[in-house]
Amino acid sequence: MGKSEQFNSAAWLIDRHVDEGRGDRIAIRCQGRSTTYGELQVQLWRAQRLLADLDVSAGDRVAMVVQDDEMFPAVFLGAQRSGIVAVPLSTMLKGAELGAIIADSGARTIVISDTFRAAIPDIVARAPALRSVVVGSDAASIARTVEQPVEVHSWADATAADEMAVAPTTRQSQALWLYSSGTTGTPKGVIHLHGNLPATVDTFATEVLGIGPDDRCLSIAKLFFAYGLGNSLTFPFAVGATTILNPDPPTPALMADLITAEAATLFFASPGFCAAMLDADVPPSTFTTVRATVSAGESLPANVHTRFSELTHKPVLDGIGTTELLHMFISNTMDDQVPGTSGHVVPGYEAELRDDDNKVITEPDSAGYLHVRGPSAATGYWQRPEATTAAFCDGWVRTGDVYTRSADDRWTFLGRNNDMIKAGGIWVSPAEVENVLSEHESVLEAAVVGARDAQGLETVVAFVVPASGATVDPGVLQEHCRDNMAAFKRPRRIQIVDQLPKTATGKIKRFILREHASS
Repeated sequence: MGKSEQFNSAAWLIDRHVDEGRGDRIAIRCQGRSTTYGELQVQLWRAQRLLADLDVSAGDRVAMVVQDDEMFPAVFLGAQRSGIVAVPLSTMLKGAELGAIIADSGARTIVISDTFRAAIPDIVARAPALRSVVVGSDAASIARTVEQPVEVHSWADATAADEMAVAPTTRQSQALWLYSSGTTGTPKGVIHLHGNLPATVDTFATEVLGIGPDDRCLSIAKLFFAYGLGNSLTFPFAVGATTILNPDPPTPALMADLITAEAATLFFASPGFCAAMLDADVPPSTFTTVRATVSAGESLPANVHTRFSELTHKPVLDGIGTTELLHMFISNTMDDQVPGTSGHVVPGYEAELRDDDNKVITEPDSAGYLHVRGPSAATGYWQRPEATTAAFCDGWVRTGDVYTRSADDRWTFLGRNNDMIKAGGIWVSPAEVENVLSEHESVLEAAVVGARDAQGLETVVAFVVPASGATVDPGVLQEHCRDNMAAFKRPRRIQIVDQLPKTATGKIKRFILREHASS
């Protein structure tokens, strides 16, 4: 299909299955409820009618603060089916933070789950262009908390609609904006097109996962960001499979129960959650139906990778993706996993390393800045021309990650370009130190940052979360590090913490740790 030919991602994901006789297949399982593809299509029409009644037109943005339940795909895909740009936002943010982002997006309508209704007054106060708020139910009580001219409507009261038209979009039409998680500054709106969604299916989902209609996908990551969106919506819906949605905060016990009860076949996790499941002694029988676990968000420590593989007796695929590329572009594969590495470049993408002068590095095992290009790349950032120019150049996306590439084309993460530590004049990879620390039985998670000592020199500082029931002895850990890494890499200070600060996408907020380390 040519780029200028009509293509609509929502119609491709949902209508296609109904048109081809698969309307009775289960699209969604959520808290014991089933929704077929035919029923979901009707919910898309319902969302289209509601948005039309609210005067939201093709090209407009609709903001979403929606938990992982049936309302999310209905509104998200219903908007796209009408040519409206869906802007799903983090459900972990406060009202003022959400309001600032909504104001930046220019959205005049927001759809928000009842769970987050307390944030609505702050959202409205920070987003003066808002004209409509759609809540799950009980619009009347919410309306009393906001001032005119904002109108409050209820998704529960939205009327069913006859078949609605599919907007004449193309693969080059805007479909969604995803706001970056903002680990180092104000979140930026990442602009993705209708053609970017199937591109992630043709690459990672097909070439790495081999996803099929009998798969049942369960994700720790929520739908509001790129990793979760692919895991729980794009990938299963593309092949007529089933997504298992969980609106509640994930815990090892809850997810273990869901895997078993729903017979999940693909489990999408994060390094921290893999470690938590190991720490919770989840029984191996939990993973009987799971054919692979995927990990992303942070680099998966080699020790955690090995232990989780031994627990599940199935492949564990660690890899890397970014909001700008919409999903993963380097990954271990079903038949080739090497703990401590991100694996190989996913077919359909290209990757290269560049030095400080932007020259391509060809020597194996040399560190450089990771650049990627592929069919799912965003077009840029909304109203951020300087940031767009810095990150997007000649079809390449500068990811901000520092990597090495081996002679056999295996890629290993060293850290973010602003996370690398120069101790004693030698570069130190936080990921490498964290891998060694996490190998110790008393450690659940570890994060390493650089901090200045009394002389103003940069030193390595480690923050460690103890394993359940364990007591971390910094002296014992130092001895462990002394036995397993060069002296210049060893932490000069180890701090014990209850938990690590993380973004909604599971990335460690190292700038907060750096502040603590320097205080």
